[in-house]
Formats: sequence, C-alpha cells, structure tokens
Amino acid sequence: MPSVIKSVTPGTPAARAHIRPGDRLTAVNGHRILDVLDYKYYTYDARVTLETVSPDGTVHVHTIRKQEGEDPGLEFETYLMDKARCCANRCIFCFVDQLPAGLRETLYFKDDDARLSFLTGNYITLTNLSQREIERICALRISPINISVHATDPQLRCRMLQNRRGGELMDIMRRFADAGISMDCQIVCCPDVNDGPQLARTMEDLCGLFPAVNSVSVVPVGLTKYRSALTPITPFDRERAAQTVDQVEAFAADCRKKCGSRIFFCADELYLKAGRPLPPDEAYEGYPQLENGVGMLRLLEVEFTDAMEDLTPGRQTAFSVATGVSAAPYIRALLDRAAARYGGVNGTVYPIVNDFFGHTIDVTGLVTGGDLIRQLKGRELGERLLIPRNMLRHGETVFLDDVTLAQVEQELQVRTVEVEQDGRQLLKAVLGLE
Repeated sequence: MPSVIKSVTPGTPAARAHIRPGDRLTAVNGHRILDVLDYKYYTYDARVTLETVSPDGTVHVHTIRKQEGEDPGLEFETYLMDKARCCANRCIFCFVDQLPAGLRETLYFKDDDARLSFLTGNYITLTNLSQREIERICALRISPINISVHATDPQLRCRMLQNRRGGELMDIMRRFADAGISMDCQIVCCPDVNDGPQLARTMEDLCGLFPAVNSVSVVPVGLTKYRSALTPITPFDRERAAQTVDQVEAFAADCRKKCGSRIFFCADELYLKAGRPLPPDEAYEGYPQLENGVGMLRLLEVEFTDAMEDLTPGRQTAFSVATGVSAAPYIRALLDRAAARYGGVNGTVYPIVNDFFGHTIDVTGLVTGGDLIRQLKGRELGERLLIPRNMLRHGETVFLDDVTLAQVEQELQVRTVEVEQDGRQLLKAVLGLE
C-alpha cells in the first residue's frame, strides 16, 4: 500500500516517537493522508499527531514535537506515496513521441502530475486534474504550480493536446489565481499553429492573470527526425524565429510598463535561431525560467565573468569542451575571455552535431554519448574533455542513448570532467581547478 512506512530516519522526530517501519500512516491531525502533498502539508506544524496502523490492525497515535517545517522523518515505498500520473494528452509536438525505439523504458513515460509540479518543478497541462484535486490545490494553497499552456484559445488547445479537456485551461487558472496560487507557465511555440495572432491572444490572456501568473517562457518546438507518422509541424527558421522574438519582446516591453514585470521571456534557443544577441542580465528579472532554457547562456557568462575576479589558475594543460551546436560560439567566447585574462588557456571547443535525434536538434542537453564518440574519436582532446552535466541523466553517468561516461572515456582515451551549468564551475574546470 502507498502509505506503508518503508523506513524511519534515525534521530528524527518520528524515530523518537517510536514509529515503526511496516506500519501504515493513515492520518495527521485527524486529516486522512492520501499522498505526499497531504503528508507535507499537514506535518508542517511544530506539533502534530500521527495515526498509524500496524500490520495486525492495531491503531497507534503518536504526538510529536519538532521544528516548524521539519520533516518528521518517514520514508515511504514511493516518493509520491502513490503512482505518478501518466499524461492523458497526445500533444502534436510531444518530444517523447519523437523518440526512437530501443531506449530505456523510463524515457517513454510521460507524467502530468500536479504533485510533481509543486514538488520538483515539472510542467503540467491541467487536463489530468479532477475537481477534488483542483479544490485541494486551492484549499491547501499548493504553490507555485508550473503549467504547460501553449494556447489559451480553447479549440486550438484541444487540437494541440488532442484532449477534449484542453479547453478548460483558463477556467482552472482563474480559480487558482483567485485562491492566491502562483503560476509559472510555458508556451511551446509551433510555426503556423500557435504563433502569430494565436501567440498574441495567449500572451494577452496570461497577462490578464498577473501577478498570479508570475512568468511565461516561449520555447521553440523541438523536432527530431522520427516524426514520419506524426502531425506535420514546420520547424523554426531564422526569419520565423526573428518574428517571434520581436513579437514577444514588444509585448514584454508593454507588460513592463503596465505591470512592472516583463512576464514573458524567450528561450535562448529562439535568439540563437534568429541570429539575435541575448538580452542583458537585468532583462531576465532574476531568471525565473532557467529550467526552460531562458537565460542559461547569459547567466553562465555573468557567473564566469564574476569568477574571474577571484580565481587563480592551476596547472595549465590542453583541454577540450564538447557542447551543442547552438551554444558552441558562446563557450568559445568565454574561453577566449579567460585566455585574455590569464594567458595559457589552451582549450578547443567541439560543437557536436546531433546525428542521433536529427540536425534540427542543436541544444547541448540532447547530445548523446554515441555522437560524442563518433565525432571526437581521433581528435586532439588534450588531457581532459569537459562536458556539461546536463548531457547526463540526473544523478547518473548515462547519456540519453544509454552510453555511459566510462564508455566515452574508454573510447576516446581521455579523462572526462562533468561540469555543472554554472559559470564559476566552468571557469574552475577551464583553469584546471575542478
């Protein structure tokens, strides 16, 4: 059962209260516990009463005292105390549907779970929410929520998500706004589908919900070479990207005047496709949309430049950097800046063309281990190869194509250094301080 306690962390309030693994948590302060949201909300207070049931059916009541907000120390069979909810949509642009066969099974799972939106920042479409769940989010003030909007025109959104509930979006978002729920949104922009006038309508509608709608990213659709049986979508070219950047920037400037915030931000990828410079640091307003690739390169540059004020070089050796095609010129510029500041920085930047997913995919996070090996074998790599950490599966050393970091090192005969998406860490790696 999902509420069965798997373990109790030693030294925690739950351990001191002699709560035992194998018991089932049924209630906190008299409230029935269905999943992790109930658990976290009702155990927030400094004094809580937990009701558990032993395998033999014996009911135990434990009163514990702790710091406000401190976790009692219970671990359950699953993080959610429940199964993750699978997406019920068939979005015409879904990246998962564009994956080739034969990858690890977890890559094909599409979640659309409001609990993961609050707890881990995942984006949801709201089409999976029951009325009870909507009411619970409002009642418990579960905030912020990350929402995949794409379009606010009900009919268009239903077509894009291929879900008849897609048109309920604005009604639900208004309920959230009235309840004081903060929302961060994304728009996956598809040429000739939800750009132009439809994008204008979507931005206008979302602006009307400010400040409940805190920020909105506009991200270009990613199209792999595995779309033959899917809805035809036109990729962004330089002209269309420039038009979209201009449209969003103009609307954001108006929002800045009216609301004090620009609200709307284009992903770095749109500026790169348009051949436009990235906005300055202050234009990103604290970078609320980094996870959607908004401002990542600008922040990397700012952090890198700031770090040059106090970092001193280690032993200088030749090295190389592997990155996506779109980011390569920016990484090269940072290395040139470091060379001018320190001298002796001998690094080569290799843009990796994405043969695995197709050449329309040029972002760093989708570079695979196989492409790294094929394109770098026999090249001058120096004593170490720097790769961004986001090429690898979170918490592991495996690329999207299941090639491991160890295999890359063995095939290329070079020490590979993972670098976090952080300018200071990049400079440390460049200077041999990693």
